[in-house]
Amino acid sequence: MIVPPFPHVTVRALPLRAALLLVVLLVVAGCSGAAAPTAPPPAPPRSVPVLRPEIVAELPHDPTAFTQGLEVDGDDVVEGTGLEGRSQLRELNPATGAVRRAVPLPDRYFGEGLTVVGARVWQLTWQDGVALEWDRATLALRREVPLDGEGWGLCHEDRGDSGGRLVRSDGTDRLRFHDPDTFAEQGSIAVTLDGAPVTRLNELECVGGELWANVWQTDRIVRIDPADGRVTAVVDAAGLLDPARRAGADVLNGIAAVPGGSGEFLITGKLWPVMFRVRFVG
Repeated sequence: MIVPPFPHVTVRALPLRAALLLVVLLVVAGCSGAAAPTAPPPAPPRSVPVLRPEIVAELPHDPTAFTQGLEVDGDDVVEGTGLEGRSQLRELNPATGAVRRAVPLPDRYFGEGLTVVGARVWQLTWQDGVALEWDRATLALRREVPLDGEGWGLCHEDRGDSGGRLVRSDGTDRLRFHDPDTFAEQGSIAVTLDGAPVTRLNELECVGGELWANVWQTDRIVRIDPADGRVTAVVDAAGLLDPARRAGADVLNGIAAVPGGSGEFLITGKLWPVMFRVRFVG
């Protein structure tokens, strides 16, 4: 997402034509990649529970990491970072946040969400038109696959013997399904809350037959039923960072289920100095 060059200008104080122009410019500037101020939170949902993150532990996180994808894989945390010329695929120590291994994305690609599928890692690029397939063991790039549209978040919906499917967000209200071997698109579904579209869906996590998605520019995470796209719960994660740690940090982004059936998650944000291990409680 590109930082608007005039984030403190209020539309109300401008003449009508100038205000309309400013709105258009701000819309054009919005995207999933670069830093942007947090948007006002949407209205509280009427029909679904609102949860909050209960902190179990705080873990270190590299404050230079522009987090785009986050996933726990065995004893590692796999993280994808963004920004052109700085994007990486990383393997982290979950206890210390230390980077065990890291490789840069090729050709100055702008990295986005990722997911581990067996012996491979799929990683999206934002507007570069490709998805990257990495070897999980060596972090060597296997191939680049054409991608139609933008890449924001990605997760693997494991369905046992069927191999499951990949789920991709692209900043709209739609989630798109892909073959985990070929990355061919296999359909999509619209996401709604109280009957209204939910846009700016970003980093994703697939776990227990449910989808979790960060909503870009907010402190909210939504839980989605992949069968029909309905939001079934909203997590209000506002206030996780105290003012001292909020300085220099960007938006909430990054959610990864902790294996073992505990119902716990790791959550963090772009340029956050900390990663939280949490439970979502009512």
